[in-house]
Amino acid sequence: MKTGLRITAFTAALAAAFGTAYGVGQTFDPVVADRPQAHGEKHPPGEGEHGGAAHAPGGLQISEGGYTLDLDTPAVTAGERAELRLTVRDADGEPVTEYRREHDKELHLIVASRDLVTYRHLHPERAADGTWSTPVDLPRAGGYRVFADFTPDRPGAENLTLGADLAASGPYSPRELPRPSTTARVDGYDVKLTGTLTPGRASELRLTVTRAGKPVTDLQPYLGAYGHLVALRAGDLAYLHVHPEGEPGDGTTEPGPHVSFTATAPSSGSYRLFLDFKHDGAVRTAAFTVEAGEVPSEEPRPATSPGHAEPPEHSDGHGH
Repeated sequence: MKTGLRITAFTAALAAAFGTAYGVGQTFDPVVADRPQAHGEKHPPGEGEHGGAAHAPGGLQISEGGYTLDLDTPAVTAGERAELRLTVRDADGEPVTEYRREHDKELHLIVASRDLVTYRHLHPERAADGTWSTPVDLPRAGGYRVFADFTPDRPGAENLTLGADLAASGPYSPRELPRPSTTARVDGYDVKLTGTLTPGRASELRLTVTRAGKPVTDLQPYLGAYGHLVALRAGDLAYLHVHPEGEPGDGTTEPGPHVSFTATAPSSGSYRLFLDFKHDGAVRTAAFTVEAGEVPSEEPRPATSPGHAEPPEHSDGHGH
């Protein structure tokens, strides 16, 4: 079979396998008029720059605000290292080559599987022609979503999160969304989540990091903060990217054990939260499943330690 036919056949099979998941987003409640403040935004949540209508959740569109995410690598092979390449283009189709540097990077790249089990937070390098590239190794076959979080360095430009689909070929085995939990364990660290996501209203999410039962009070700055939180809505993978209250060196923000965020869920439903934090020179990711507007259950999954959520699958998950 020719390469083009093989890719077509795989794409058709993948579409059939994930057709239900892709359509879930249509059943959510309407997007509410409040959302978390993203990179570089100056206007209040729920209003446009000039007080207009609310924005839709990020990552659901490949084009927005006159910019398009051109994913040059729409398919990879599961379990094999590949180079992921992408370009952000303006309304004229020209590559964007100037970005505002936010949280130490011009562009933040997230790759997540449709079942929200595999997660990558990458920081690709940009060539002079505007092409971004980074190595990636996805462990399992199936559908993935690529999120580019950036702000063009142009007058009036706002922060955008554009999304595109990525396919990983290979034997496919579906996984269930991990059950809700308020605790997660990763590499010997325990992270506890307090607070809930509330549809249509900003609420505080507080994460507390401990190791061996002792509070971690010397978290290290990572990308200009003591923690980064990404929330993805199950089903359509609507993207929320918020940052903690305060920043290192501001005279009031302590380096742990608590990291607090303010976030707004665009609708009711299940969300997967991924917290990146740095300690002892390494970045780690703690993952939680929560229900917007409901108190997360402490019921553990059978394959995990009691009371702890499954860690996300991510090797080489951070581009430093």
